[in-house]
Amino acid sequence: MTALRTPAACLIGWPAAHSRSPLIHRYWLRTLGIEGGYVIEAVPPEDLRDFVLRLSLRGFVGANVTIPHKEDVLALSTPDARARAVGAANTLWFADGELRSTNTDVEGFIGNLDAGAAGWDSAEEALVLGAGGSSRAVVFGLLERGIKRIHLANRTIARAETLARQFGPNVHPIPWDGINDVLPRARLLVNTTSLGMHGQPSLDVDVARLPDGAVVADLVYVPLVTPLLAAAKARGLNTADGLGMLLHQAVRGFELWFGQRPAVTAELRALVEADLTKT
Repeated sequence: MTALRTPAACLIGWPAAHSRSPLIHRYWLRTLGIEGGYVIEAVPPEDLRDFVLRLSLRGFVGANVTIPHKEDVLALSTPDARARAVGAANTLWFADGELRSTNTDVEGFIGNLDAGAAGWDSAEEALVLGAGGSSRAVVFGLLERGIKRIHLANRTIARAETLARQFGPNVHPIPWDGINDVLPRARLLVNTTSLGMHGQPSLDVDVARLPDGAVVADLVYVPLVTPLLAAAKARGLNTADGLGMLLHQAVRGFELWFGQRPAVTAELRALVEADLTKT
């Protein structure tokens, strides 16, 4: 009788060595007492198709997918509604012998808001900065939760207009210099750009113009507290940071691969924070 292999998942990227996903998933495997593994697989673009189509033969029960492969894996799998709407997948798993894909950035973003800023979805208007891949996941999640009006600001307004056409009449593209006009009505502000990240230009947004009780979210997690979040905290506003989203987006993949739903705990967050801030 053939011995069962220990289930393992991997991260597919190029490059991929910087990822904190192994730290997160190995923590859950250890604390839940599951015999399993999680490894990084650096896969160049020209090898992606072969690697993904032979994922099971390589001993993997599924995978995370990071840059630059998130769009390309859609054609190599059966994407769900979220992956199709976002136009990218970050999680692969097998169901009924079929390789399927989803985008857990959506639930990572929403789960992080629910955990840190309960009641955020009472906002009627939201302002989202940026129109890249992360923005698509954010807009999809906000629409799913019933936000009635989403203002989408991008430095190149044509990209915001393209995204707005895809998602329908509740999404309104605005020019970057129109941000100040919308801020007083935005009870949720979300930065999906790289502005404010270490080594990037600053994000010049005046949080003093936001209404009292607004919620501010930033997908950047290096630094952990961005200037945007620091300014929001100084005003006493609820915030949701990029590290929280990183942790929450990992939950569903782990459950799909290993059969148990893990928890985002203070201990796990402290572990990843320490790794992010070590020199």
